[in-house]
Amino acid sequence: AVVSTQSGHYGRDTDEEVRLNKGPPVLTEQERYKMVRSVKWVDEVVEGSPYVTDLETMDKYQAEFCVHGDDITLSADGTDTYQIVKDAGRYKECKRTQGVSTTDLVGRMLLMTRANNVSQSSDQGLPSQEEFVSPYTKACNLLQTNNKITQFSSPSNEAKPGDKIVYTAGAFDLMHPGLVDFLEAAKKEGSYLIVGLYEDSAVSQYKGSQYPIQILQERVLSVLANRNVDEVLIGAPYPLTEEVLDHFNVDLVVQGKVLEGHKDHSDHFAVARKRGIFKVIDSGNPLKTEDLVMRIIRNRKMFMDRNKKKQIKELNNIARMEEKEEEKKKEKSTTATLR
Repeated sequence: AVVSTQSGHYGRDTDEEVRLNKGPPVLTEQERYKMVRSVKWVDEVVEGSPYVTDLETMDKYQAEFCVHGDDITLSADGTDTYQIVKDAGRYKECKRTQGVSTTDLVGRMLLMTRANNVSQSSDQGLPSQEEFVSPYTKACNLLQTNNKITQFSSPSNEAKPGDKIVYTAGAFDLMHPGLVDFLEAAKKEGSYLIVGLYEDSAVSQYKGSQYPIQILQERVLSVLANRNVDEVLIGAPYPLTEEVLDHFNVDLVVQGKVLEGHKDHSDHFAVARKRGIFKVIDSGNPLKTEDLVMRIIRNRKMFMDRNKKKQIKELNNIARMEEKEEEKKKEKSTTATLR
């Protein structure tokens, strides 16, 4: 991210640059722009920003420094994409959430191949989960803490007298442009939006045993980061209950026109329909989580190669860094001996 003290500018690379330096993108260029714009901490998106961040781009947008996580991003030739701004003293680093990365999520979707009627012969050579692990972000379950939730929550964001409170609920698995457009449309129905997130077991019940792809803790942070969401009900009841409607003084319950893979055809919003406060809304975007999964499965060989090449590139870089560190230690030891 390219950041200034006055506002946050987030640079997004073109599809061509991503393919060259990282591998095939899961989302299109325009879809990625939409996703980043939906994040509540982003003030402006710089479209088509260079993959290797340069000082000219930073100066153009009056950015004082550039921010990235503590995992190193490498270009096609294996060099640090932020080395230029690091050398200029205009780089800041923040702690990356361990176990959550695009590489990891792509790996989870690739492991769904056998469950999506792909022939066994074409499935040969499908790697194990361990082969999808990024050396930087590691493989582990996200450990949720109250501090982490607080970081993602908006301060003092309670409903005010006179607010029209809108409620919706679902899995919200793998936040994507379809869900982003739905949340924007839902917020326009009122002034305060509450999103209920179902437990993992409930999602498996109505979508199938391969879902959710993201565990509840990961889904909570994804929804909290959306600029249109005011409150998140963690572990929302499925189906909706009278207690939820009364507790939050809900004025309207909305459901999207596009349903995300429901195998359970029961009316889980029946209590809202009975009260006359239920509405189906059309965001105009038909994209579903299942569509993203199918993008990966249809091109699984390409994404397998992507993850493998990225892993090798990162391991080689770690080895080079360790060699340099060892050389520094030897130099210090030699200098101390001469003294």
